[in-house]
Amino acid sequence: MTIAKPAVSTAGDGGTGHRMIRNPVLPGFHPDPSIVRAGSDYYIATSTFEWYPGVRVHHSTDLVDWQPLGGVLTERRLLDLAGTADSCGIWAPSLSYADGLFHLLYTDVATFASGYWDPQNYLVTAPGIDGPWSDPVVLHGRGFDASLFHDEDGTTWMLSMRADWRPGRNRFAGISIQQYDRRERRLVGPDHLIFEGTEAGLTEAPNVYRKDGWYYLVTAEGGTSLTHQVTVARSRSLLGPYEVDPAGPLLTSAGRPDLELQKAGHGSLVQTPAGEWYLAHLVARPYPASGRCVLGREAALQRVDWPAGGWPCIPDGVPAVQVPAPTGVTPVSPAPPSSEQCEDDHFDAPVLGVNWSTLRRPATPDWIDLSTRASHLRIQGGQSPMARHRPSLVARRVTAERCTFEATCEFEPATFRQLAGITAYYNCRNWYYLHVTADDDGARVLDVLCCDSGRVTVAPGTRVALGDVRRLGLRLRLDGPALTFAYTTDPGAGTGWHELGRTFDATTLSDEYAVTMVPGEPEAWGFTGAFVGLWVQDLGADGGYADFDRAVYRAD
Repeated sequence: MTIAKPAVSTAGDGGTGHRMIRNPVLPGFHPDPSIVRAGSDYYIATSTFEWYPGVRVHHSTDLVDWQPLGGVLTERRLLDLAGTADSCGIWAPSLSYADGLFHLLYTDVATFASGYWDPQNYLVTAPGIDGPWSDPVVLHGRGFDASLFHDEDGTTWMLSMRADWRPGRNRFAGISIQQYDRRERRLVGPDHLIFEGTEAGLTEAPNVYRKDGWYYLVTAEGGTSLTHQVTVARSRSLLGPYEVDPAGPLLTSAGRPDLELQKAGHGSLVQTPAGEWYLAHLVARPYPASGRCVLGREAALQRVDWPAGGWPCIPDGVPAVQVPAPTGVTPVSPAPPSSEQCEDDHFDAPVLGVNWSTLRRPATPDWIDLSTRASHLRIQGGQSPMARHRPSLVARRVTAERCTFEATCEFEPATFRQLAGITAYYNCRNWYYLHVTADDDGARVLDVLCCDSGRVTVAPGTRVALGDVRRLGLRLRLDGPALTFAYTTDPGAGTGWHELGRTFDATTLSDEYAVTMVPGEPEAWGFTGAFVGLWVQDLGADGGYADFDRAVYRAD
């Protein structure tokens, strides 16, 4: 894991004299947050699905300012995503700390077709958040959204939702728990069904907390969309029976279209050194008119009031945009924006920076080269945009409704089978691609490809003949639902940009647009969010590559 420079937020005191947390604390594609405190340090782990590095992690010392640390699962020894379908892969990791070790429990989901998930669970441990991480322990595949609970008596337990594939049955069949022997590194004893959920249904994402002689079970229900919620139940015994909070969900935005933060659910709790409690949870911010969430599911924090012997509660049970920070966190002067919001990468480091992700394969030297040409990223061309084994896409999350992405590219395509450029990308079936390629006569051209629900077309009126130009500046701009492209033949000057003259629909790069249904079944889900990045194809496997010597991301 590569450690970034501190990424400081601009959250102030909101006029209250007390520093405020501004939600979402992790904007862009950062779903299913699992939060843990180790000493004075807080960490949030989030889902990454088909993207490497697997399980993205952020760090904070005050719950206000968060810095990206990159991902944990950086190599095939820990995770193999070759062939992974869109929105499969890493679902809902659980990060915990016990016996001086970080424990990372994660699920690699193979499918969700026809009621099957094939959710294989793994556990890795490390003495520090930056590793080294152990070889994975293979655990059960009976359900996803697994977590570990370390009890006061020294025992550890693994929880997960219980999947039931059988037609006509409840596929979210409740919450199971089984003891995990940390010394033997294996599950022991029987599997217990401890909670079957409420009428909200789709019960998943279990976490257990012990407080005041009670075991509190926190789950997600209602599905990870507009009816999502966080449900709390409690019992005097770990194995139940569990009583549901009579006050209703701890948190939800269901039925409140006026709220800025929608889809509130999938939560985990953390206690500060001063005894205050906070809930990390996912949210989404639909664009007006379309209701589509181009930024995907994001991570937020809420302050929790938890009286002794009582139930945890959040004001009005809804997600707030501004939340008081923990006691002792005082206002500071405005600081530079996070590197996730503004970054100019000249590719001077020996490895990719922490804000870059790669699709379905780790950033290994066989296709990622940061050494052959100083201050350049050389990307060896990969398979087609539809391929699921060896794509060559290096991308970063879109973190703001309005943002700009620029890159300087040098590329000499030999045939029409070689393409390189920049992309606004959601998944294999939904993307836009400003690229350089060769025409039938070998002439170099700039063009735009569009993929809408799996149908690939050339955007009419966008082709530009490049002649002898070998070095180009490429730019895309997201302005809410509008996506535009531009280029310059003088990228060093940063001027002379030529707009391509067409506006594309950015909302096709959203969770909602990605979902397709067949009667009674999801044929495809959308669980990620929009990316912008550098893409190279060599469809004939002829050794084609492209060099990028700068990439700039700026959020407005």
